[in-house]
Amino acid sequence: MTSVARVLESRPAVLAPSRRFRDKFLREVAAAGLPAGLRESLERTAVSEAELAELPFAAQRYLRFMGVVGKPRTWSFRLRSTGDFRLGPDKPWMACEAWQYNSALSVARLFFMRLRAFGVVPMIVRDTYVAGRGCMRGRALDAVDVVFEANPKIDTGELVTYLNDAILFAPSMLLGPCATFAGVDHHAFDVTLRDGDRDVGARVFVDERGAVTDFRTTDRFGTDPKGAKEMIRSEWSTPVHGWRMVEGRAMPIGGAAVWHFPSGDFCYADFSFDRIELDVAPS
Repeated sequence: MTSVARVLESRPAVLAPSRRFRDKFLREVAAAGLPAGLRESLERTAVSEAELAELPFAAQRYLRFMGVVGKPRTWSFRLRSTGDFRLGPDKPWMACEAWQYNSALSVARLFFMRLRAFGVVPMIVRDTYVAGRGCMRGRALDAVDVVFEANPKIDTGELVTYLNDAILFAPSMLLGPCATFAGVDHHAFDVTLRDGDRDVGARVFVDERGAVTDFRTTDRFGTDPKGAKEMIRSEWSTPVHGWRMVEGRAMPIGGAAVWHFPSGDFCYADFSFDRIELDVAPS
């Protein structure tokens, strides 16, 4: 049994969908000031085989598996997820529901998650990256701040999480001058993303089909539960549970999020990806 599967042996009950939470998320995305339409170059250009020819072999296999060739570039997506989240290695798992909106027109990510802290207190967590700035905020009853972080470490971490999202859900967002690919071997490639004056990178691992099995980066900062209570640069990974085909495109079934701290590995999230909508306006 894998370490991720082992820690999830006792899962809480699935959280029922909330229309109120979804509507709150949609309102806040609409109010974020993101571009609402396609740029002409994105609207007219489909991904070609010639674009893949200059990329490392593992990256080419990955993009073909993802089904991007011959299709227009994705400029945004909206995703609903469900799963489990916990605050520490010895803390209980909490069922959660999440919605997110990502845009490539102006690099942006708005991720909202709801859960019941300690099984009782309703809480909404917002992880956002807008206009080059990241913010992590958790609010009990969506009224009282429990967590609030907004600093350069969060900026970097939120941007590399956007990169992670693009790799898993919308890789054509990365086929442009802001992203670069470098070869590692038959089963891995490196990818770097620039937004403004900030660069982040990761190593992506793929199987024989080109399907992503893991994404690893050191461009995130977390708090080691058994270390000092300050955010340190740490390796972070998102192992993928499997893939399915949806309308000719590959879609991950689910995945985990794992910190690799000096004190040991800490899997803190496990999600199933329920529904994705491509090329949708923020309003």
